[in-house]
Amino acid sequence: MTITHGACTHVGMKRDHNEDSYIVLPEHRVYQVCDGMGGHASGEVASKLACDEIKEFFELTSKDNDATWPYKLDKSMSYDENRFMVAVKLANVAVFERSATDPRCRGMGTTAVGIHFTEDGKVVSAHAGDSRVYRFRGGELKRITIDHSLVEEYIRMGRLTEEEAKNFPQKNIILRALGQQKNLDVEVNVHDCQDGDVYLVCSDGLSGMIEDDRMREILVAKGADLEACSKAMIDAANAAGGLDNITCVLARWNA
Repeated sequence: MTITHGACTHVGMKRDHNEDSYIVLPEHRVYQVCDGMGGHASGEVASKLACDEIKEFFELTSKDNDATWPYKLDKSMSYDENRFMVAVKLANVAVFERSATDPRCRGMGTTAVGIHFTEDGKVVSAHAGDSRVYRFRGGELKRITIDHSLVEEYIRMGRLTEEEAKNFPQKNIILRALGQQKNLDVEVNVHDCQDGDVYLVCSDGLSGMIEDDRMREILVAKGADLEACSKAMIDAANAAGGLDNITCVLARWNA
């Protein structure tokens, strides 16, 4: 198994600072994006703190398989699924406690989305919020996460069509994020990998600015070079208006 990656983040065309953070941990096969909320510097603090906590937990558990976890294992899930879920839960507690104790960070939060490739040829995704994971396979791009947002909930309930959702006035309302409550429900899913799969992990500054078909076109054209591909994604989002910070992390799995 080999994994190659490319990553890029950009402030966008309208914001004066970047509240997105990302980490790539090839040694742990983890690729993570967090999109901070809260304005001023606090959104940036939240996203970086979450990324740091996730990185620290993977480093701790890789060195000590007997390390004590603060949450019980969910017996319906594998070790790798539990490990990623706990990492995000700990990140949530860190953001929540900083928000509660530091007046400068009051009310801050962050989305979190990431993937972890396992040794048995699977990929685990863990997320909270509206940052996304896509899988590019055989020339087709498929989203494999579900947004925890009001607009996505309305689509699932049949109250909005996909077309109506594009102009929904409350499309930025998120129903789940790190830092809002001490306990967080992290959505975890596992998928089988196929040789050559490319996984796209991104903030909504990318997915909210360009259509999925445009992302697919870029992957078809530049997917051999993931670094160039990630930069092309950023350029496309900025060309479409760049209304938000933009982060794109790409990882290719080869058997």
